[in-house]
Amino acid sequence: MNWNSASEFFAMGGYGLYVWGSYAVTAIFMLIEPVLARRRHRAALDDAASFSQQEISR
Repeated sequence: MNWNSASEFFAMGGYGLYVWGSYAVTAIFMLIEPVLARRRHRAALDDAASFSQQEISR
């Protein structure tokens, strides 16, 4: 495809909203996922430590 201007490139032949929207949603999820994974990991470690302490005190 050949674009004559930057606005034509970003319009993507009328599909720009879908194309750039898809990129934006994907980028947001790729930024959020490591944060959520770290939070889940810490919660799992805390649960394991709590369980371990309960077993030791018995």
